[in-house]
Amino acid sequence: MNYDVIVIGAGLGGLTAGAKLAKEGKKVLVIEQHDRPGGYATTFKRGEFTLEVGLHEMDGPAPGDMKMKIFKDLGVSGNVRFVPVPDFYHFLNGRVKVTIPHDPALATRVLTQLFPGEAKGIQAYFEQLLKPTGEVFKGEDSSIGEFLDSIIREEDLKLILLGNLGYFHDDPYTLSLAYYTISQGSYYRGGASFIKGGSQQLSDYLTGYIREHGGEVKLNHLVTGIITGDNQVKGVTFQQKNKRGTDLQTAQARMVIANNSMPRVADMLPDTPGENFRKEISRLKTGASLLTVYYGFKRSLKDLGYACYSAAIFDDSVRSQRDILFNNSDDYQRRSFIFTDYSQLDSGLAPEGKSVAAVCCVDYLKNWTGMDRITYLMKKAEVAAIITARLEKMIPGISENIEYMEVGTPYTCSRYTLNPEGAVYGFAQTPDKKSIDISMLPENLWFASAWGKTGGGFSGAIYGGYLCALQILRKKTAQ
Repeated sequence: MNYDVIVIGAGLGGLTAGAKLAKEGKKVLVIEQHDRPGGYATTFKRGEFTLEVGLHEMDGPAPGDMKMKIFKDLGVSGNVRFVPVPDFYHFLNGRVKVTIPHDPALATRVLTQLFPGEAKGIQAYFEQLLKPTGEVFKGEDSSIGEFLDSIIREEDLKLILLGNLGYFHDDPYTLSLAYYTISQGSYYRGGASFIKGGSQQLSDYLTGYIREHGGEVKLNHLVTGIITGDNQVKGVTFQQKNKRGTDLQTAQARMVIANNSMPRVADMLPDTPGENFRKEISRLKTGASLLTVYYGFKRSLKDLGYACYSAAIFDDSVRSQRDILFNNSDDYQRRSFIFTDYSQLDSGLAPEGKSVAAVCCVDYLKNWTGMDRITYLMKKAEVAAIITARLEKMIPGISENIEYMEVGTPYTCSRYTLNPEGAVYGFAQTPDKKSIDISMLPENLWFASAWGKTGGGFSGAIYGGYLCALQILRKKTAQ
């Protein structure tokens, strides 16, 4: 089997790169170990309910957004429906309650009315987020936590502004201000949307696009190694998953794109380049994972008087930014979380009259390892009961309307993506994060995932995949 390009992994970065390259006439093979494409951009069915694994709010797409160009180029815009999200998020911590609009002028007005003494700090915050991209990287980077401390005194205001911190990282004091500025700013510049029917719609579309343009996508197949020779990537070895005794297969290619984690790539490479790459990335911190409780309800939560799409629920024990990191490992009785009610949108996830919702919070694989299966299942049931009891206090009557409930843990994330530590966003975007020197690697090995330059999240993965494809095409043209 000979190809122009082999893509290891069918996450959004790999699918976007594969789709662009297939469109430009390259013979593409995508190999994915899961039974469906998408990585974290997937859904799963439980009875009448479609449960969204990752996306509940994607920035844009909006005019000026690079995704608009990408979606147009790959035909996404006319085949995948994006439903606008009404507000950015609702914030509640027992002391303050506020809804943050996507429009920065409206958000400034809302926050200034709530904290009139912080008008200058609020203005400085939005001026930072709305900077042109080229200005973001001027000067030495710091953390968003340090920046907020320098412009704002009121701790509750800082917490409100960090309501969706879990979209990016687990600690404001170790999250790059430059990275936060670009990522958070995109929500205020272009609003946000949800993919009707769930993110699987986008992943399935890109998979179909690759196949329609002569490419192959192999699901349930695991890449076991990267073949090299003469400082060149020659191909990969892989085998079918979940079938004992399956033979190891080989596919050859001029180029390989790694859409999987960089630590996994290091393990797939031969001894010397693998060890050198492992040392290179060892100085980078792996990002956090997430815990999610999925719900299917017998009725729409609107019928219970609930009216928020996305709500950031902070425990009142979180009094300052410095409490956030500790809270991410605190008891689930006090763990802050995001609650998303998909029935507030035309989400396409549940039949008429019913609804789907989810609770999501930062978590870590270490909290879910070292236990037998029975203990693990008991802990999941305990967490589900705790979270549900907390929701009942917010929305009386919600418990008796639960038709289906399931918990996904960091172990679940690790199992289905093979990401170390169940990391959702790749390497942590810290202020001191250094560029990765890939000069010790074969020059025809490329990267397109959350672990690369553009970082995690749906936009980061899509940008990374498309830019990777463009670099490959330009390189081939120059030759």
